[in-house]
Amino acid sequence: MNETELFEKRITELADQSYARGIVTFSDFLDLNQQHILHSRSWRERGVAVETSGGYETAERRMAAFVPDGLSYEWEFPFVCLRVEPLSEKFAGEMNHRDFLGSILSLGIDRSVLGDLIVRGKTAQIFVEDRMADFIIRELTRVRKTPVRAFPVTSDADRFRPEEEQKTGSVASVRLDSVAALAFGLPRSQISDRIREGRVFVNAKLVTSNGHPLHEGDLISVRGCGKCRFDGSVHTTKKGRLMIRVSRFV
Repeated sequence: MNETELFEKRITELADQSYARGIVTFSDFLDLNQQHILHSRSWRERGVAVETSGGYETAERRMAAFVPDGLSYEWEFPFVCLRVEPLSEKFAGEMNHRDFLGSILSLGIDRSVLGDLIVRGKTAQIFVEDRMADFIIRELTRVRKTPVRAFPVTSDADRFRPEEEQKTGSVASVRLDSVAALAFGLPRSQISDRIREGRVFVNAKLVTSNGHPLHEGDLISVRGCGKCRFDGSVHTTKKGRLMIRVSRFV
């Protein structure tokens, strides 16, 4: 049984458990490929609905919840947001996304229990499953050579959001390859290659067509490039091209 078959077996078991016991069951954090598989299945026939969350609207890594029909109690996703910051800002070294993530994974933690990690300066926030939060708070004491501390962020207002870089440009039509090429500053041929290689997702669903039409608010993820949002058309130029606006997450 390959990795995809194992994953399909696992989420099917979670769905069946949810229906049989009348409770909400949860997956670990899912990457884009896993979310594509999840959303490709029809769950209503198994008596459940599926909801996903990664802690904020545009999160890439997301946890799935299988909710049985007729559920009568309130529930919430079992993950928390932790902030990791230097003990002394003055003496902290430079730290990037790879440094923070590598230090957490070096504790022996599997990537599947971790959601998105957002870095702002020398501070990071990461979404983690409830069951691992205390362990990380206790054991994560250093990132590279910088002593750090980790603690829960309890208020949504205190959480980071990815910074956005807005860009406006013209395209012949609102199709995936054109919009992504504009957002990431790449030739369409390079975007087309990535689409063909199965490295491009729209709203967490794998898309293999260059001409896939986009709608305002669609999230585009390109492996090796990052993530952006199509913000819609601005106006049509005299030559009949569309001026569009995109937001790239940086």
